[in-house]
Amino acid sequence: SGLIGRSWAMVFAAGGFKVKLYDIAQQQLTSALENIRKQVKELEESGFLKGDLSAEQQLALISICTDLKAAVEGATFIQECTPENLELKKKIFGQLDLIVGDNVILSSSTSCLLPSKLFTGLKHVRQCIVSHPVNPPYFVPLVEIVPHPETDPSTTERTYALMKKIGQSPVKLNREIEGFVLNRLQYAVISESWRLVGEGVISPTDLDLVMSDGLGMRYAFIGPLETMHLNAEGISNYCERYREGMRLVLNTFGPVPEFSGEIEQKISQAMSEKIPVVPKVLDARRTWRDECLTGLAKLKKQMKSD
Repeated sequence: SGLIGRSWAMVFAAGGFKVKLYDIAQQQLTSALENIRKQVKELEESGFLKGDLSAEQQLALISICTDLKAAVEGATFIQECTPENLELKKKIFGQLDLIVGDNVILSSSTSCLLPSKLFTGLKHVRQCIVSHPVNPPYFVPLVEIVPHPETDPSTTERTYALMKKIGQSPVKLNREIEGFVLNRLQYAVISESWRLVGEGVISPTDLDLVMSDGLGMRYAFIGPLETMHLNAEGISNYCERYREGMRLVLNTFGPVPEFSGEIEQKISQAMSEKIPVVPKVLDARRTWRDECLTGLAKLKKQMKSD
């Protein structure tokens, strides 16, 4: 019932599903429910509430539980949201494996742990899958669906259909790979950003501006492959025009950074000057970010319907 679990609960309730939020600490659950109530009410007031149900109707669908067996009774889909710790996640799935039937889907929110590390050896491995959300899932709809080598194709299809039904944007990976797809793309951008700042080519704040007021403007609506397609007369024409230049630039990329030392301090100082590392300030900036994401999601939905 941490940040990701709360957000998932809100997404499923917005889709009209009954949700049981499980945790081992009653106080954690109580505060989670209070937080969800506050968020859902605020979203309704601002006109950004997802789904067709009112805030009260959605909140009525969410209950809390400290007993795992009672929590999963009658469930058709279980979304695990524990911290990114392999042993902890394996322990939870080991417990679930003993108490669930043959129809429930066991899904993990992990952002980097491979399904083969999480689910191998479980009796219900064919029902296991990774559904990796983007933080925060309520505001960013992408979900990466990553199967275990033994996952039944019907598990993948049912998970995909469920994510579509609750308004998320699922993508299917054909096989597992370190970092899945989103983080591989993200880390490639972070890595080159780190090198450019470290080599003194650009300041940290200007680097971020290149993304927010440059690449990010396009990428909010179309991906890198469609960008190539539209920036020439199709992909083949783009490659014909730019392949040599791309290869020339890519061959100048440096090694994977250590993400420590002087460059870390330089970037940390610049970011801290812009957004001081104080809980109140960070929370305010996150709230601003979420409001921007909500507005963008609304705009994208409107543009698609137009």
